[in-house]
Amino acid sequence: MTEIGGKVARADREQRRLAGLSFAQRPGAGRGESTANTAASMVDIEMAIKVVLRHRWLVLGTLALVLAVAVIITLLAEREYRSEATLQINAQPAQIIGSRNQPLPRFRNDDQYLQTQFGILRSRALAERVARDLKLASDPDFVDSATPPAQRDRAALGRLMKNLEVAPLRGSDLVVLAYTDPDPGRAARIANGFAEGFIAATTENRYNTTIYARGFLQDQLAVARTRLENSERALVAYAQRQGIVQLDTGSAGGGRREGDGPSAATGDTLSSQALMGLNSALSQATADRITAEQAYRQAGGTGVSGEQIADPALQALRAERARLEADYSERLKTFKPDYPDMLALQAKITEVKAAIARETGAITSSLASRYRAAAGRERELQSEVAQLRAQVLELRGRGIGYNFLQREVDTNRELYDALLQRFKEIGVVGELGENQATVIDKAVAAMAPYRPQPLRNLGIALVIGLISGLGLAFLVEFVDDTVKSPEEIPDMLGLPVMGVVPRPGKGERVSDQLEDAKSPITESYQSITAALRFVGDGGTPRSLLVTSSRASEGKSSSSLAIAQSLARVGKRVLLIDADMRNPSFLSETGRQGGLSTLLSNSSKLADLVVPTRFETLWLLPAGPIPAAPAHLLATLRIHEVIAEAESAYDVVIVDAPPVLGLADAPTLGSICEATVLIIEAGSARRMAIKRSLRRLLDADASVVGAVLTKFQPKSGADQEHYGYGYGYGADQPRRGMFGSMFGGLGQRGRNEAKKLDIGA
Repeated sequence: MTEIGGKVARADREQRRLAGLSFAQRPGAGRGESTANTAASMVDIEMAIKVVLRHRWLVLGTLALVLAVAVIITLLAEREYRSEATLQINAQPAQIIGSRNQPLPRFRNDDQYLQTQFGILRSRALAERVARDLKLASDPDFVDSATPPAQRDRAALGRLMKNLEVAPLRGSDLVVLAYTDPDPGRAARIANGFAEGFIAATTENRYNTTIYARGFLQDQLAVARTRLENSERALVAYAQRQGIVQLDTGSAGGGRREGDGPSAATGDTLSSQALMGLNSALSQATADRITAEQAYRQAGGTGVSGEQIADPALQALRAERARLEADYSERLKTFKPDYPDMLALQAKITEVKAAIARETGAITSSLASRYRAAAGRERELQSEVAQLRAQVLELRGRGIGYNFLQREVDTNRELYDALLQRFKEIGVVGELGENQATVIDKAVAAMAPYRPQPLRNLGIALVIGLISGLGLAFLVEFVDDTVKSPEEIPDMLGLPVMGVVPRPGKGERVSDQLEDAKSPITESYQSITAALRFVGDGGTPRSLLVTSSRASEGKSSSSLAIAQSLARVGKRVLLIDADMRNPSFLSETGRQGGLSTLLSNSSKLADLVVPTRFETLWLLPAGPIPAAPAHLLATLRIHEVIAEAESAYDVVIVDAPPVLGLADAPTLGSICEATVLIIEAGSARRMAIKRSLRRLLDADASVVGAVLTKFQPKSGADQEHYGYGYGYGADQPRRGMFGSMFGGLGQRGRNEAKKLDIGA
């Protein structure tokens, strides 16, 4: 007894430690993080696929419904035709003020200008123009004839603006005007009407702008002309008062250049011109005087001047003298100076020298006369320049006002000329009528309808149907918190899955399946029995509690199947029906004793167990239904019964009542060496299962794993359940489901219990 209690305590502590940890915290959970992440992703995908397969009829039904609605809408929808006209809109705005060589800047950017034009295309004013030009308000096919006359224009306008689409072509100045209408011809006319109306509207707008600009410039020209005339009159009057004579007849301003000095305004007057002439003459006289003075002083100092050298007669005399002197020197070598020929030659030389002296004196006298004349002319001009300079200075003082008036005249003339030139240019532009929008492609009547588009509608419906169906499937999965697959149990409870029991087919009974050793259900329980061998160090637990969160989850079937599987491998097995409220196993031998009898008096276990047709399997029935089963289980007698059973048999299987709402299962779980939690696939709810596990753990039960029953791959939770169940609260015990496993069955009525015939 002490050894069994120690095993149970160790198993309890280990199970509670594992149950208290999250899945990621359990031993070995941190190994291979990369592999675990990959596996988790694969599990998520697999779970999603399972959800879709589980609710495939919901997904397919939703898809079919959406497709049917799309087909109906497509068939009932009115046929509409679409016509498109293409416009090219130049981004250069109309130029009103500016020169031809330097036009005004464009809009801040082309995109801003184009967006403005697109807004005009969508404007109410343009739609009204098109409706008026095409007389759409009076067209009974366009506006319902029942519409009151006062509202026909508004109805036509609303329909126009609703069905018009303005689609700019990215990266270009092109824009597509598309209009949709049940009449293909009318759709083309309206699209072309918008294009032509836009061009006409922009042309009229430019024309109106030109008219306004011409009127504005005319007013400005009149003002500028008046200012120019007044400034010219003021200039002429001032010149007359000051005695300033303007020689330039081209303009009253005299063509003054910007940046000239203060005398520039009077530079063309008589006084200024005279002063300039005198200054030039004075400069020339000074130069002549300097030249004459230099020549005179040169002749007086050295006796030889430039004119003397350049005089032909003087040059001839000097040449003659040189020749005679050379001849005299040559003859002196032969003759004496007093030789008659030598004396005659000397006389000729003396005569030539006298002639040279006379000629030189004449030239020197001429240079002196010229010098005196040049000096006199210079003094004369200096006097005249001084007098005229004083006169010019006086005129210049009076020219300050003249310059101011001259600048005013120049400014007014430039402004007037610019306005006049622009006025002429605007007139030319207005006459040319240049358009900023051009029709590239006119709209033509469409041959095929634009709407509805069956393939497009079906494609959209297919996508919407799939998304809706999948969304509903996952929504149902989210709302439905039942356990549907074994993969959910470890993450939810932290318990290993001992095995999975398939759902029997329609018309099949679990008892019949368990009779067949090769049936899937039998094979599943054999796998569960094999898994129980590895629960603890000692192999299969000596005592095993089988329970579930609620009734009809298959715990009694599982208890019987596990007991039968253990008996087939030679284990001495005692199956205890501990559900003293609604027993599952009843005998037809007439014995009334059972677990309740054993707990309420000093009966012996060996006297109450019932043999079965399995040689190593015995049954301890629940016995008579007591008034308070929980009180019987709360006594120490149940510990003695379990301990006695463990000592007498290899394995004790306890079929307990459901956990929720009753204290029986937690009490029995604290006594048995191991507990297995039965979970019905597609029916057991997560919160109920978690509360059940928590109650068992709080009672120190050693929960070693879970078994998923009634599992059907790729099936939903709406599959029908087994045809058996508890009838908690009934006055009479319900009929036993497993009588055939222990002997012959005899049915006495719907509300009577099936007796277990164990044989004599």
